[in-house]
Amino acid sequence: MLEKREFYINGEWVAPAEARDHEVIDPSKEEACAVISLASAADVDKAVAAAKAAFPDWMMTPVEERIALVEKFLEIYKARAEDVAQAITMEMGAPLDLARSSQWGAGYAHTKAFVKAAKSFDWIKPLGDHAPDTMIVHEAVGVCALITPWNWPMNQISLKVIAAAIAGCTMVLKPSEESPLDAMIFAECMHDAGFPKGVFNLVNGDGAVTGDALTGHPDVDMVSFTGSTRAGIAISQNAAKSLKKVHLELGGKGANIVFADADEKAVKRGVMHMMNNTGQSCNAPSRMLVQREIYDQAVETAAAAADKVAVGDAHEEGRHIGPVVNEAQWNKIQGLIQTGIDEGARLVAGGLGRPDGMNRGFFVKPTVFADVTNDMTIAREEIFGPVLTMIPFDTEEEAVNIANDTVYGLTNYVQTQDGAKANRVALKLRSGMVEMNGQPRGAGAPFGGMKQSGNGREGGVWGIEDFTEVKAIGGWAVDAAE
Repeated sequence: MLEKREFYINGEWVAPAEARDHEVIDPSKEEACAVISLASAADVDKAVAAAKAAFPDWMMTPVEERIALVEKFLEIYKARAEDVAQAITMEMGAPLDLARSSQWGAGYAHTKAFVKAAKSFDWIKPLGDHAPDTMIVHEAVGVCALITPWNWPMNQISLKVIAAAIAGCTMVLKPSEESPLDAMIFAECMHDAGFPKGVFNLVNGDGAVTGDALTGHPDVDMVSFTGSTRAGIAISQNAAKSLKKVHLELGGKGANIVFADADEKAVKRGVMHMMNNTGQSCNAPSRMLVQREIYDQAVETAAAAADKVAVGDAHEEGRHIGPVVNEAQWNKIQGLIQTGIDEGARLVAGGLGRPDGMNRGFFVKPTVFADVTNDMTIAREEIFGPVLTMIPFDTEEEAVNIANDTVYGLTNYVQTQDGAKANRVALKLRSGMVEMNGQPRGAGAPFGGMKQSGNGREGGVWGIEDFTEVKAIGGWAVDAAE
């Protein structure tokens, strides 16, 4: 078993102030694979102090130098690809092929997109032709607390750390205690790239102690959090005591609207998207809304597709989904499947218990419910597992109303071969993102939601902007020498 008790603070690995061991569980095996320490308030104080001390110099470091360090990091991160993938597979159960491609790859792609965005970013520019001596400056927010989840760890770490670093912020990262190992490799990459001491710091910990100390710390200027809506509300309340800037990327209950004129692969594509990462994605298309003319056939297609989804040990190569992250999550999903049955939804694939032949590991059957109404629990709550709900609709207006009838507003999906209808519906959907006909958003597009899915945007130009404050300077000496 790995022993990873140290934190990365002020450019070195240091022992915790007090012993608070936490076992990291391999969800495929239900066995401890590592032991880490959970940071105390004293550890947080030390990390924040390091970030605060480093901030003035880092903020004034030319952006070209900050970008160059990120490019060096990218080279090292690429060389550590297999280490990162193996860690993610072991700690949170992403199948090895997925961990090597999408999980590791998300960090690589986001970092490349940030470098591209940063090189053309207007850090300082005139207000306009009418006021050439009024300059608009994007300036680093300051010390940032970055709190990331276990489900897409490298995706979220890179979206926060790299954007903050390029913007000139210093930071303390607290990854999820469920998936800390890949974050520690990330810290090694940052160290080897040569970032100055104190710019990047890492403490492992829980929400109740470590997260609370970070989000309420008087020397933290901004909190960027990805996780549950419940935790996001608590963090906002804690941060409000000192009026910190707060960025939240929270839950979702995305609708996938399948019109009668959708392409023939739309339903199967929606099922496979839902099952990706074992359904543990905030932007999963978990509610499939199907126009009534094709509803019965769509249910058959969805059930057949789910039945063909293989479930297997995350450490094995091949196309399959792995376990969910831990026992608590497994129990929650089982409870919601039972609730779906009790409330009258029609179970057409999967169901309760582990897949046949599995007696160990937090594995869930790929599950599909039909004849769901939007007031059922499984249509309202974020299940965060491989469970799809199918809801029939008649008209475009009804589909939009059902899709928008949720507290969440992260990602929605539209399937139709009528371009005008697709565009029209996309504009009516109350979500931060819409994807249509299987086409993903382009590299560098903003990621984020509205309503109880959070605020702010991550990725590309918008991700960098979120780690800046806007300063207006009047009377700028336009002709002054540098």
